[in-house]
Amino acid sequence: MPVPLAERPKNIILIIGDGMATPQLSASLYWRGVGRSVWEQFPFVGFHQSHAYDERVTDSAAGATAFACGQKTKNGAIGLVPPHFEPCRTILEELSALGWATGMVVTCSAVHATPACFVAHQDLRAFSEFIAEDYLKSSLDCFIGGGRGYFNDRPDRRNLLDSLRKNGYLVRFGTTFNQLPLDGSAPFYLFTADREPPSAHEGRRYLPMATARACEYLQKRSPKGFFLMVEGSQIDWALHANDVSWLRAELRDFEAAVTEALRFAQKDGETLLIVTGDHECGGMSLNPTQNPKHFAPAFTTRLHSAAMVPVLAYGPQAHLFSGIYDNTDIYFKMWEALSQESGARKRL
Repeated sequence: MPVPLAERPKNIILIIGDGMATPQLSASLYWRGVGRSVWEQFPFVGFHQSHAYDERVTDSAAGATAFACGQKTKNGAIGLVPPHFEPCRTILEELSALGWATGMVVTCSAVHATPACFVAHQDLRAFSEFIAEDYLKSSLDCFIGGGRGYFNDRPDRRNLLDSLRKNGYLVRFGTTFNQLPLDGSAPFYLFTADREPPSAHEGRRYLPMATARACEYLQKRSPKGFFLMVEGSQIDWALHANDVSWLRAELRDFEAAVTEALRFAQKDGETLLIVTGDHECGGMSLNPTQNPKHFAPAFTTRLHSAAMVPVLAYGPQAHLFSGIYDNTDIYFKMWEALSQESGARKRL
């Protein structure tokens, strides 16, 4: 049973379904069939406008930078903001500096756009080798996702895994958690693939369990609280491919991860859980079929679209996420929920 909610959150879990907007959320709910969907358990729902600094249609880099920094930026930029496109401090970096534990769990590589925007600062998302180097400057407590090769199989022949170890990190490879310091005693990286992890319909299964384990670990890691970013990265890839079976598998996996996070938040009472997408992809529609109880997914593009994106929230101060607002407001709403001055000052 859910416990009573605190007035203010101690922890924030931000879950991003890359490419997920209303059509994908609807498909996930309908495909579930019998039983109450996790999406029906969120008491507050809003919508964000996802456009980039200079373009109506955003990419994942500009979208994630908006969440992480509270400012619009150009497509392709990683943690840089106008007018001079200089580095911005992300909410993960700010909370880490204040003593919060921080982590990321993704189904892409560490250098992919969304996770990169929370710890790296590069002019282009394609600068994978430089993004990997930025991880060495981060005080991230845990990372679970792909991309080991960007750290130890590099054109410059540097072994950044050794550098991570020198910085005090335990580095592991695989998708099991039994050799990790889940008691909170040490920071760690768990690389689930050399480059990009396999898709959900190829057998990838770690995201839901990794979400649960990361919450438990981060809660033990710092008495002040934690910030965790989780991404269902390959929802977007399935949509770019207009591949319905791939999409269905990714949404099922993503819904299971959200379920784990919601279960943690309900038991904890001090955790604000926010679930959203960075943009819509595929121009997806749910068309009628000859069977009135079914629908047929259809696509108008293999690219992103400008559709507004739903935001679902549960926990202390979740009401702040109702309404229609810019994607940048998610950053400020997280700070407002925490009642910390840093976010308010940054907006001025």
